[in-house]
Amino acid sequence: MSAGGHLARVPFILHPQAKELADGGASGFVLVLPGGGYAGRAEHEGAVITAFLADHGIPSGYLEYPVAPAIYPEALDQVLLALADLRAGVHGAFPGPIAVIGFSAGGHLAGSVATATDAERGDLAAREGTDPASLIRPDLATLCYPVISLVNRAHIGSRRNLLGDTDTEALATSLSVERRVDADTPPAFLWHTADDASVPVENSLLMAAALRDAAVPFELHVYPTGRHGLGLAEEVGAPVTDWRDAWLSWLARGGVGSAGS
Repeated sequence: MSAGGHLARVPFILHPQAKELADGGASGFVLVLPGGGYAGRAEHEGAVITAFLADHGIPSGYLEYPVAPAIYPEALDQVLLALADLRAGVHGAFPGPIAVIGFSAGGHLAGSVATATDAERGDLAAREGTDPASLIRPDLATLCYPVISLVNRAHIGSRRNLLGDTDTEALATSLSVERRVDADTPPAFLWHTADDASVPVENSLLMAAALRDAAVPFELHVYPTGRHGLGLAEEVGAPVTDWRDAWLSWLARGGVGSAGS
């Protein structure tokens, strides 16, 4: 499948060094999904993250996925298409695993694509006139202080923006990521702060429990304190900044890393 499908693609911003890094022997690619409550997209969780990855020799790009007034499944469709385009070489050759990282509501989106259902993939494939087998989940998923549940300790703003006038308890339940996890969910890395006042840490705990129950490998870091939306967490320092090295090590173990790593 190429970028010439039926659904117009949203902007995909490839880091300027991504192709050079891949050509130089880097393995894999990270697709970045900023947070913003499905109302916007935070720059410090988009371009700043791809710059951080480039500094560590890893190819990446971020997606300007649809936000309100766009509703489900528009953002999910665009991430599935972006992953398919990456695998098809539309943006260049990036050999190795493809990971996603999402922050806050972007974490919900990353979790949703990591648990994309056959029905979601089949519906999009029918609209695109393509094979559902080309619309597959990422190989690795990173969820940073994520919105996970839309019904249990939920971030109500994200739910309202994602569902709009289609909001029902049944739909919100079906889109709660912890209820979508199955044995084919990719390995996951999660981090959160214990006193997050916007998206409670229970969201990550629910996801970790679901991954454990499905026997999916995961790594979870909960730090004692820190506001929501920290991104690289430079303003607070250690121990929250430890998530970055832990994540890079986890990516490397999953086959995503710089040349020679």
